[in-house]
Formats: sequence, C-alpha cells, structure tokens
Amino acid sequence: MAGLVIRNFAAADETRPFEAGKGKLDLLNTAGGPVGRAVFEPGWRWSEHVKPLAGTDSCQSAHTGYVVSGRIKVVMDDGESAEAGPGDFIEITPGHDAWVVGDEPCVAIDWTGYGDYAKPA
Repeated sequence: MAGLVIRNFAAADETRPFEAGKGKLDLLNTAGGPVGRAVFEPGWRWSEHVKPLAGTDSCQSAHTGYVVSGRIKVVMDDGESAEAGPGDFIEITPGHDAWVVGDEPCVAIDWTGYGDYAKPA
C-alpha cells in the first residue's frame, strides 16, 4: 500500500449513469473501500432514476457522506425527513427516497453506500 494516494473523480474507476440522464455516480476503489461522488441533476429523484436499476421499493443503501453543493431532501420509509445542503455531513440508514431540491445539481461524496449504488440488479 502506498503511503500517499491522490486520486481524482475525473479519472474514476467506474461511472454509473442514472436513468433519463439525471446524473451519475463516479466511483473510486480505494484500499479503505469504495468512495463515490454522485452528481444528481435538477429533477433527479431516487424513486424515478435509481429505483429501476436497484429493483427495490426504496433505497437500501446506508450512506455516510458530505454534500458539496446543491440541496437534497431525504424521506425515510417511516416518514422522517430532512434537507441537506453544502457543507452538511449526512448519515442515512437504508429505507429512504431522496430528490434534488431547486435548480442546481446536488453533488455528494459518500464513503459507505456507493459500492453497489445504482448498479443494475
């Protein structure tokens, strides 16, 4: 293992597009596990643009991450909801829907939930 690793999402190991061109996930495979950068375009909604890929009724990935830009609303299966924006740390358990709020893409970095995210079932 190298003592120093610098990677850029522009040279991701894998890119997974969302349905209808509503964004993408760039994935870096690291020694500590996968790290992803998602770009959710305005109008993106998990239940419309990832659900067909996941094949589940709600997102079953746990997320631990950081919102770089834009805003996203998350609604848990039990009805709990919150909005996250630039600079917010997020920790989301499985069982939720989410969508972009506003006209700006939401960019989020996630280091726990993107390994299998938006991967065709």
